[in-house]
Amino acid sequence: MSAGTPQLRGPVDTSVRPQDDLFGHVNNHWLEAVEIPADRGRYGVFDVLRERAEADVRELIEEVADKAPEEATEVEAKVGALYRSFLDEGRADELGAGPLRPLLEAVDEVTSVADLVTLTGRLTRDGVPGFVLPFVNTDDKDSSRYVVYLEQGGLGLPDEAYYREEQHAETLAAYRGHVARLLALTTDQGEEAAAEVAGRVVDLETRLAGEHWDRVTNRDPVKTYSLLDAEALADLAPAIDWGAWATALGATAPFAEAVVRQPDFLHGLSTALDEVDLATWRDWLRWRVASTFASFLHAEAVEEEFDFVGRTLSGIPEQRARWKRGVSLVDASLGEAVGELYVARHFPPAARERMNELVDNLVEAFRRSFAHSTWMGEETRERAAEKLAAFTPKIGHPVTWRDYSALQVREGDLVGNVRRVAAFEVDRELRKLGGPVDRDEWFLTPQTVNAYYNPGLNEIVFPAAILQPPFFDAEGDDADNYGGIGAVIGHEIGHGFDDAGSTFDGRGNLRDWWTPEDREAFEERRDALIEQFDRQETRHAPGYTVNGALTVGENIGDIGGLAIGHAAYRIAVGERAEQVGEDGLTGEQRFFTNWARVWCGDARTEEAVRLLAVDPHSPQDVRGNAVRNIDAFHEVYATTEGDGMWLAPEERVSLF
Repeated sequence: MSAGTPQLRGPVDTSVRPQDDLFGHVNNHWLEAVEIPADRGRYGVFDVLRERAEADVRELIEEVADKAPEEATEVEAKVGALYRSFLDEGRADELGAGPLRPLLEAVDEVTSVADLVTLTGRLTRDGVPGFVLPFVNTDDKDSSRYVVYLEQGGLGLPDEAYYREEQHAETLAAYRGHVARLLALTTDQGEEAAAEVAGRVVDLETRLAGEHWDRVTNRDPVKTYSLLDAEALADLAPAIDWGAWATALGATAPFAEAVVRQPDFLHGLSTALDEVDLATWRDWLRWRVASTFASFLHAEAVEEEFDFVGRTLSGIPEQRARWKRGVSLVDASLGEAVGELYVARHFPPAARERMNELVDNLVEAFRRSFAHSTWMGEETRERAAEKLAAFTPKIGHPVTWRDYSALQVREGDLVGNVRRVAAFEVDRELRKLGGPVDRDEWFLTPQTVNAYYNPGLNEIVFPAAILQPPFFDAEGDDADNYGGIGAVIGHEIGHGFDDAGSTFDGRGNLRDWWTPEDREAFEERRDALIEQFDRQETRHAPGYTVNGALTVGENIGDIGGLAIGHAAYRIAVGERAEQVGEDGLTGEQRFFTNWARVWCGDARTEEAVRLLAVDPHSPQDVRGNAVRNIDAFHEVYATTEGDGMWLAPEERVSLF
């Protein structure tokens, strides 16, 4: 890659017509000029902005880390100590695998399934993901309270498909070797013994993977909601002492109830605990410990972990610089402490004011769309409008910053710090149970380049770091802003009405508020979109197609966000959208151009294949060309049958 930050706005490729390939027309020259950095699997606009945020955060962290002890606040001292503990490679090499010894000795002491279950709870508290992954969230059917959710777990590969699909056979074989090598580096086993252990571990994970629900099924909020009391949970998985597990996790009492997301998995897990010998389960748990902390150990363990996770899974040639990984650790551990500093330096109040204008226009465009819908009945239109009116936008940063006073960070104790951060987060989550719902909580830090919709709180959230060009410029052109962040706002609001989000009402409760006729009409359009995207390939991995069922929610968000973003742009500027600017483009054309620009990016083949298996978003080039479903795009560019972007009117999917 050339020196300096890549320019995000360059000349279009005039050899490619927007009518044939809008993504290529807008982005080809950028893609030709910019190589994927050696430490990344893919690279594009999002990544450039993330690099900027990362550099800004590094500057803030290093300023804090350089402060004299008497000058730093309590939380600044923790930020500095955590960052320094990660940067100290010499200390990590000196300790070797020693920091794991207490955890591995605890595994050696397991003599029964009851011991195994209890220790798995303890290790989950330390950040070691077990066979069940707990989290606390608002109850999908009663958003006024929190409840514990139990998610299927136990796998070391990205998805259950890696254990069964032929296209992943080479990766699965490489995984066995990786397990063996990392166990040899972190335990007292020799290479031959570690290879035998690795075989047993992968065989056990393969069995657990066979009980997993796939990613498409896991998108369904109705199927993945089973609220069970303690007795029903015990009946479902009798081999697990749930009270002992919860207490080891850090709960003050056994959970009276929990939402089980995949009941079949827990039943299969319980059977596996009865049928698989305890020695194999101990092997599996040692592997979970080793793989969790490998990136925080000596150089050989770090390199082995990266060689598989980075090179094999994603095709990334080089490990990220240590300072970058240190910034990521601090960001994940003390993110809001850093976020408060980031906002003070990088988020002007004017940005919030301009964003509020865009949100208001997007909401109005949605309201008009519902009012004039040709397929929604009156009853559903009214309920959709009620849900829309109940949306809560969050822009920039939280109102109240997180309190880290209970977190202990110690100089020179990297693995210990990572474990304490995990325990701090578990305690923070568990304290929510029985208390009021915190509607001011954020699930991304302000320095994160992303956005999200939360159905349980019916909110759309836009952190400060995404509010910069090409997505947003407080002083910038309306066409660019609506084609960028405006369409993203529309995308996030659209999630409230996609195939999953539409099962929640305006209060954030899982409830069917659609008439049967309107739900059927919606599902016809959804299924057409699934079929359309099933046929699409990405230029990043020729021969591989998009999983339309996995990506349908995000595709609905993209297409709906585009359509409503364009309508909101029209509300904002009226007839000025037709005026030609100095660049020779009308405002309408700049709108669609900026949409394609924000999805500019390239990916290594390995990473593209991995993302097709696990990512609910379509590839960048496919997203950039999603405009082919938008009538206004065809009108603005006067497309005709035979053009590459042409989609017959009856094949275009319109939901909003």
